[in-house]
Amino acid sequence: MPTSKDLANAIRVLSVDAVQKARSGHPGAPMGMADMAVALWQDILAHNPANPNWMDRDRFVLSNGHASMLLYSLLHLTGYSLSINDLRNFRQLHSKTPGHPEYGVTPGVETTTGPLGQGLANAVGMALAESILAAQFNRGDLDIVNHFTYTFLGDGCLMEGISHEACSLAGTLGLGKLIALYDDNEISIDGHVAGWFTDDTPARFRSYGWHVIPGVDGHDHEEIKNAILEAGKISDKPSLICCKTVIGQGAPNLCGSADCHGAPLGDGEVEAVRSNLGWTLPPFEIPEDIYQAFDCRDRGARLENEWNAKFQEYQSKYPGDALEFKRRMSKDLPSGLDQAIFETIERLKHDKSPLATRKASHQVIDALASRLPEMLGGSADLTGSNKTMRSGARPVTKKTKYGDYIYYGVREFAMGAIMNGLALHGGFIPFGGTFLVFSDYSRNSLRMAAMMGLRCIHVLTHDSIGVGEDGPTHQPIEHITSLRIIPNMSVWRPCDTLETAVAWQSALHRKDGPTCLVLSRHKLQPLERTRTQLDNIRRGGYIMQDCEGPPEAIVMASGSEVQPALDAARELGTKGRRIRMVSMPSINIFLAQDQEYRDKVLPPHVHLRLAVEAGVGASWHQVLGCRGEAYSIERFGESAPGSVLFPYFKLTSRDIGGKLSIMLG
Repeated sequence: MPTSKDLANAIRVLSVDAVQKARSGHPGAPMGMADMAVALWQDILAHNPANPNWMDRDRFVLSNGHASMLLYSLLHLTGYSLSINDLRNFRQLHSKTPGHPEYGVTPGVETTTGPLGQGLANAVGMALAESILAAQFNRGDLDIVNHFTYTFLGDGCLMEGISHEACSLAGTLGLGKLIALYDDNEISIDGHVAGWFTDDTPARFRSYGWHVIPGVDGHDHEEIKNAILEAGKISDKPSLICCKTVIGQGAPNLCGSADCHGAPLGDGEVEAVRSNLGWTLPPFEIPEDIYQAFDCRDRGARLENEWNAKFQEYQSKYPGDALEFKRRMSKDLPSGLDQAIFETIERLKHDKSPLATRKASHQVIDALASRLPEMLGGSADLTGSNKTMRSGARPVTKKTKYGDYIYYGVREFAMGAIMNGLALHGGFIPFGGTFLVFSDYSRNSLRMAAMMGLRCIHVLTHDSIGVGEDGPTHQPIEHITSLRIIPNMSVWRPCDTLETAVAWQSALHRKDGPTCLVLSRHKLQPLERTRTQLDNIRRGGYIMQDCEGPPEAIVMASGSEVQPALDAARELGTKGRRIRMVSMPSINIFLAQDQEYRDKVLPPHVHLRLAVEAGVGASWHQVLGCRGEAYSIERFGESAPGSVLFPYFKLTSRDIGGKLSIMLG
């Protein structure tokens, strides 16, 4: 019967062999964390390799994602659909074993990790999802939601600022089913971290309100296992287990140094590892008894069958709750939601009062939240400004887990990554608010959401120089463009209440990626539309006003610049010029339409095109053509009232009309 050390050594040699074959990768961390992995995965982690999506499985997040071969080895050995040939193809094109774990590519990978600290924040989101779902759906002893979230992390994760943001909130919320195992090997890429990382990590986490188990021997199976079991008994605090390890454990000449962190060991050291571990088999060969000891398929099937039986009883006693639970976990929207949105739009059509689109967004949230219980809102300490809290919302706290609103505090980056974790877990459509200018703080989590195709909704208010007196530090200039260029990111900048409602509808229906709703603080005048125009808002761009005969020029705009652009087109129309006005609330949605529709809105033969937006104009190039121009702001803003700044930056109807006249000649 293989010992726990034999099992850990199997992980070590697989990791070494895969990195060596790829001539690329990170062998040191998998070798150092192998004993930690065996202690958790062998008989503690509740999972089913035959069904990686079993709802009540424990979640495992490898936050230090460069150690990907640790996870791939575990998935292969425990019985997931990941073959030895997949391990041989480590880091190769279109393989199931990419350089860093990727969600949706490898069965059993819960989230894409690599940017350090984000996996830890994702794990906070997963544990938060479990906690809220349990409060919402568990009934007595029928605890259909009852699982842990485990995460491995290293020094790099803890140096990243996002770890402070996320772990501080996790402690405040008392996420008792979150257990983090810290690979404390004192090494990062540059060498021994003592020169730049001397934090008292246990004290730091105790100050967050975590349960801390310090000084665990990260190469002692029983010590690690007992620490995990101890942490599992703490129900009101997340736990940090500090495991002292040696990076590259098993490599006689390179262990304990940065030399084994991010490069293959080399043929000579690989042979030395085999000799040191007493491993006589050639690369990628694992003894059958080790496969049998690792195999979790029977145990996983039993655990899932036990849960299925429990859910059957739950379904019998609480059929309505069971149906709702299944709907939410399947990510399906409730029937009648579109009708509710239609009714909201019909009601909003009759309100002619000027309204900031952030307030229009709040009206939509208010109208839909009661029909969509999976909407889990929040804000990075800007609730009143972002208008993300619906009437009657219940904040989530340590004592009150049954809630639908999260006060994230001033933690934009963590908010984004925690939202990603909520979406990955399932059961929620997370949305969170901050100022558009601070989307920079959370940009990497926005990118990760787009990469993973997660339905997260970011409410980004105070969208332009309309912020006014707060000055250039708070006036977004380049931010809309920077969001639009993220692949798979949907960006909406509505011009009034109706476009805002349609933008929300689009975001809720989008299951395969995140959405940014870019909203104004300043009031915007509602615009009249025909039924056809109203229907075409969902296409991202549509003809707001046309001219008699073929247009000489087309003016396009988004957000608050639609009204002055429309006024300019109308004024030139009175002078006999044929100007088509196009509202373009979402460039990427418009570009996703069929060619026939795009050509109908922007006829290819009309080369004179002007795009108007209070920000840099780089993102408009795909709709401008070879002779079109962006009428934009290519510098930082100024501190003055918004009503002063729009004329100062020449974003009035008169200025726009003058520019169009020059183009027309």
